[in-house]
Amino acid sequence: MQEEVNNAYSELVTAFLNLRLIPDKSLLEELINQAEGLNGVNYTKATFDGLTKALNEAKAVFDNPNATQKEVDNAKDVLAKALAGLQTITTDNTVSTPVNNGDTVTSVKTGDESLTGMFATIALLSVAGYTVLRRKEN
Repeated sequence: MQEEVNNAYSELVTAFLNLRLIPDKSLLEELINQAEGLNGVNYTKATFDGLTKALNEAKAVFDNPNATQKEVDNAKDVLAKALAGLQTITTDNTVSTPVNNGDTVTSVKTGDESLTGMFATIALLSVAGYTVLRRKEN
């Protein structure tokens, strides 16, 4: 009986020593998916090449079943830094037309500048005021 206990104990100790912490690769997987969804045409060649290198290294760590948490965290940090460092290619879509400052012709005024509206409003307010005063006197 003691021999069975000793065998069970040694098997348990061996199994315990062979245990290792399985690293959490979920954040690394999200970053890999985000990086794979990007189109290289929109970014400068140098920054996108850096991202591609970091992505390949991150995939290697992600696919490695014996990767440690430290390796996963390092790959995640490198990939996140590469994603943050991407520079977009700027295109100038504005059409530049030369401005000729020599053309200083004054435009003809086409609007009506009469004061009839203002005089009509004043007359209407005067009639209303007169009516109110007459009612107060009566």
